[in-house]
Amino acid sequence: MRKFILLFVLGMIVFSCGSSKKTSSKRSKSKAKTERVVRDTRPTPTPKKEETVEVIVVEETVVKVPNSIEEYILLFAPIAQEEMRLYHIPASITLAQGILESGSGKGRLAAEANNHFGIKCHEWTGAKIYHDDDASQECFRKYNDAKYSYRDHSLFLTNRSRYQNLFQLNIHDYESWAKGLRQAGYATDKKYPEKLISLIERYQLYKYDDVVSENKTTRATSPEKTENTHQIAKGDTLYSLSRKYQTSVEELKKLNNLTSNDLTIGRILVVKSN
Repeated sequence: MRKFILLFVLGMIVFSCGSSKKTSSKRSKSKAKTERVVRDTRPTPTPKKEETVEVIVVEETVVKVPNSIEEYILLFAPIAQEEMRLYHIPASITLAQGILESGSGKGRLAAEANNHFGIKCHEWTGAKIYHDDDASQECFRKYNDAKYSYRDHSLFLTNRSRYQNLFQLNIHDYESWAKGLRQAGYATDKKYPEKLISLIERYQLYKYDDVVSENKTTRATSPEKTENTHQIAKGDTLYSLSRKYQTSVEELKKLNNLTSNDLTIGRILVVKSN
């Protein structure tokens, strides 16, 4: 009987272990069935091509607006002198024209287009500005720098046959240049020569002509100032000078190789022979 009980207990233990293994096995298989690997089969997106931006550099327009005539002269005298060296136009005339026609650099064409001489768009392919002049909204040249306006002024005079007589004049005779411009049709204003001459004499613009000619104190071919000479001032005439220096008009003309009685302010005359 005891033996029988022992066998029964052993049998129960074996049965219990086997049942546990089966259950564990079933759970393992069940778990294995529910697990799956999900793969992303969508195509990998192609990286966007890096965008490029075209940068266009436009030449900057440089505009200089002077506060006064004196400042205008300081800014643009060197340019006028360079034009005199290259094209043989008196710097004094160019400066006076620039002052007069641009309103000392404050006029609209000068302040917005660097156009100091009112040069219109004839045969021009560059930038433009429209402005009321002889007619409404006329086309004028526009420059990135005022120096190009000065260069066009030089070319305007040298390339047109009607101005060729100007270049036969003494480059220091600004009075004749001023009158010659009017006679050649540069301006319709009858007082244009007087206005230029007034500016030249008031601001002594003729000094810039002298510098170019490497003669800072006298006009070309004129003698140096000595006790026997006289520098012509406004109001001087050959007659008044002949009375002042106790000589004759004809003697003064002979000493200075003058062919007329016209005098140029600033020029130095010989009044007495040595």
